[in-house]
Amino acid sequence: MSDSTSPRGSLSDAFPRGSLSDAFPRGSLSERSETKRVERGAQRRDETPTEVQASTPSGRSTRFVSPSARSTPREEAARGESKRPAPHVTVDEVELAAELTGDTDTTATPAVAEYALWLGDDALILSQQLGGWIAHAPELEEDVALGNIALDLLGHARSLLHYASTAWAGTTDGRSEDDLAYFRDEADFRSAWLFEQPNGDFAQTIARQLTASAYMFELYSALRASKDATLAAVAEKALKEVDYHRDHAVQWTLRLAGGTEESRRRIIRALRDVWPYVDELFRDEPLIDELGGIAARPSTLRPGFDAAIAAVFTEAELDIPDVSASSGGGRRGRHFPTMGHLLAEMQVLARQHPGASW
Repeated sequence: MSDSTSPRGSLSDAFPRGSLSDAFPRGSLSERSETKRVERGAQRRDETPTEVQASTPSGRSTRFVSPSARSTPREEAARGESKRPAPHVTVDEVELAAELTGDTDTTATPAVAEYALWLGDDALILSQQLGGWIAHAPELEEDVALGNIALDLLGHARSLLHYASTAWAGTTDGRSEDDLAYFRDEADFRSAWLFEQPNGDFAQTIARQLTASAYMFELYSALRASKDATLAAVAEKALKEVDYHRDHAVQWTLRLAGGTEESRRRIIRALRDVWPYVDELFRDEPLIDELGGIAARPSTLRPGFDAAIAAVFTEAELDIPDVSASSGGGRRGRHFPTMGHLLAEMQVLARQHPGASW
């Protein structure tokens, strides 16, 4: 795609080469013996947390942190370097913005509701997809990690679909967030095709996660400045979680690209498979013109996305896939062929037992 050419050279200063490879040396995953795994685990526990910071072309600071290099509070306390409180389970009162809890009289206009459906459907469909990995991930820790990411996304979807539902409040067509999730037909959904791509193998899921989370990070960063208080509040909360999602995908991309020949072959193939659906995320639809100052203009998010992806690809010695862009059409109700099966699986229980509660 001509407009997605990586500005790789310009990022070499922003993301010094070797910094990420120090944390994830190439070939480390090819050393599969249990002895090596134990040695690496012990080494990482002694490492200082690794954080790479840089500025995107837009001037915003971005960072990638190695999860394996992070110390737990208990480990820090044992070294006498505790910067955080030791693990302590408690139930505290958490004050959420009223916009997140729905405790406001704010009602979305039809245009804002449509935009909220775009973003809510993206999060909902991706959450449903990731749920399929629970008990099937390549290692137990990933079962938990992908499940947690799916829950984060489901939370974003609930906030956005709830806000969208206020557009129908007090009408004969009144809908709840559950109605929007479970009782819409395929043509009524507004998710982009990237989020509808099947899980495939683990590399395919990571490639989709890398592109999806890099896009969402730019989206929510921009949406925090929205004139719509509800969308701004949702973005403020979601950004912190999406930052972790992006970090998780970056680390796995580096590990797969720098692992065995087979893992590298698979991540290259997976990136090539998902790349045709990236362009749709950054197309300016007529609705965006109607929501000036409220919606984040998709085309303005592309430079930040390209910068983050280029930094990862440079470190992993990967190339931007040379493939044609898909026409997409999810924002207008035209979906990838697998969408019908995904919705059937997600909606079957609610449709068989409408109104059921527990």
